[in-house]
Amino acid sequence: MDLVWLLLVAVSGVLALGYAFHSYGRIKAFVVENEKIVELSEIIHKGAMAFLYREYRWLIPFLLIVGVALWFMISPASSISFVIGGLCSAAAGYAGMVVATRSNGRTTFAATHGMNSALSMAFRGGSVMGMSVVGIGIVGIIVCYLIFKDANVIASFGMGASTIALFARVGGGIYTKAADVGADLVGKVEAGIPEDDPRNPAVIADNVGDNVGDIAGMGADLFESYVNSILAAMAIGIAAYGINGVLYPLVISGFGIVAALIGTSFVKVKEGGNAAKALRTGTFVTGAVMIAGAFVITMVMLGSLTLFWSVLSGVAVGVLIGFITELYTSGDYSSVKQIAEASQTGPATVILSGIAVGMKSTVVPVLLICVATLVSYQFGGLYGIACAAVGMLSITGMALSVDAYGPISDNAGGIAEMTHMPKEIRAITDKLDAVGNTTAAMGKGLAIGSAALTALALFAGYAQAVKLTTIDLNNPKVMVGLFVGGMLPFLFSALSIQAVSRAAEAMIDEVRRQFREIPGIMEGTGRPEYERCVDISTSAALKEMIVPGLLAVASPVAIGLGLGAEALGGLLGGSIVTGVMLAIFMSNSGGAWDNAKKYVEEGNYGGKGSAQHAATVVGDTVGDPFKDTAGPSLNILIKLMSVIAVVLAQLFV
Repeated sequence: MDLVWLLLVAVSGVLALGYAFHSYGRIKAFVVENEKIVELSEIIHKGAMAFLYREYRWLIPFLLIVGVALWFMISPASSISFVIGGLCSAAAGYAGMVVATRSNGRTTFAATHGMNSALSMAFRGGSVMGMSVVGIGIVGIIVCYLIFKDANVIASFGMGASTIALFARVGGGIYTKAADVGADLVGKVEAGIPEDDPRNPAVIADNVGDNVGDIAGMGADLFESYVNSILAAMAIGIAAYGINGVLYPLVISGFGIVAALIGTSFVKVKEGGNAAKALRTGTFVTGAVMIAGAFVITMVMLGSLTLFWSVLSGVAVGVLIGFITELYTSGDYSSVKQIAEASQTGPATVILSGIAVGMKSTVVPVLLICVATLVSYQFGGLYGIACAAVGMLSITGMALSVDAYGPISDNAGGIAEMTHMPKEIRAITDKLDAVGNTTAAMGKGLAIGSAALTALALFAGYAQAVKLTTIDLNNPKVMVGLFVGGMLPFLFSALSIQAVSRAAEAMIDEVRRQFREIPGIMEGTGRPEYERCVDISTSAALKEMIVPGLLAVASPVAIGLGLGAEALGGLLGGSIVTGVMLAIFMSNSGGAWDNAKKYVEEGNYGGKGSAQHAATVVGDTVGDPFKDTAGPSLNILIKLMSVIAVVLAQLFV
């Protein structure tokens, strides 16, 4: 029977990959009858893939070096699992990048056939990303488990996934925000030209960055969240429920893929309809099917509904956090409108309003995480918390499909602007793009919420491995670990934001130079040196991602070896508390600033080109590294440190 369950889960993974390949084939078969769109889409594709190849040329050797170290320090099985996990994470990011850069121009051209056609194309591209992540994740875990037969050993799979994800997220975030800041501050504010105007030298780098940061980076991010939640539950479950405790999170996740496949068929919109509602409907259907399936699976496998309530708490809280994120970051609600209103008194009040919104936005998600923790523990103990994380991430296939839709729509809007498509086409892509900003914020909200529960589950796995039953706050070593852990998210964020600032300065100087030295740019007769801006972002991202990444890897090892297992427990606890709240604050502030700018651009409070618009552009520029670099990277930081502690636990006792 055990092999039957594993086979069914493997089939779900294969179904996800089959859906991804089929959807990619349909995307490729769509013919774009506009040479300029094809040309620009190809330029963006080549720029994005060039960055990814250069990044992976650095990361793969690093992966192998750490793998060799694990071979001798821990075990060959741990080493092999680590490398497989890293390669699977890289493959998920690669798949998403390829399809996103093939979908953007097609979405632009599909808009000539109406809103539903454009939405379908963008969402289909996003769904390839979503299904690739869950398919590769499930298949990778099952392969490792069948080879090594030990849930504790294959925790290294998650460590490999987290390592690649952190560098991909930080590097991608630095790339995209350096280009975005340069394009906005010089192009929109100083030169007074639209965001995606082809006269802007940074416009191609900006569009490439959308894919590098929000496709490859976000894909690797949710991939490692997804697999680590499953692996943590498998490792804890063996003690509580035997082999069924190992299989249960796999089966729940496998059914989540089926639920996501069902949910995708509900993402449709009539002409002139609400794209946000269509995407929300798909998410809610996925959640409802997942809950019904979890009910049946729990009864069949465990003979009791106890753990169902743990899973239900995770699914419900995941959906609710996404909805709360929308309330704080969507232009349809008061928080964003208040920031836009503040633009009437200048950029300072825009920034203050955005900071306040971000801080307030932490309250409800944190309380929801607390509720999920208490409910899941009440019904399943530490294993229940792990299952809540699995439940929350069981809808990753749909959640990531909706999230990846965003940057595809953003690129589609940029291409429409650069190719001077008719206003009605740009109106469609603008609507899709505005919805995409909100779905991206919701995806980040889910990633951060799941990070909290996954980190708690990994912490429980670490405590179990080192036989840590309590953490004594009277112990000065524990307090040192706690303070250092609480400080690390701030230091990590500072390094990430400074990296964006330095890269953006170089980009701003280059854009200004081109406007100054290349004749005819503003008249449209001179061609900007797009390639130079792409190279600046690429070089800066690869250079600047090293220190934040190494900080995350080295800190738990240094504290564990230097101060012991209990101090490392303090470090993990401190980093989880401050990391989760700082991540929510920065991600939601950035999302709110972005949509406040778009709200003004729609004609409110002066519209495009006004002083109010310039004030919101400044706010959006401050928010860019908040929401796309530092904020979303923090959830990987806390999980990476936790999974490193689990894998290396035997060295600290």
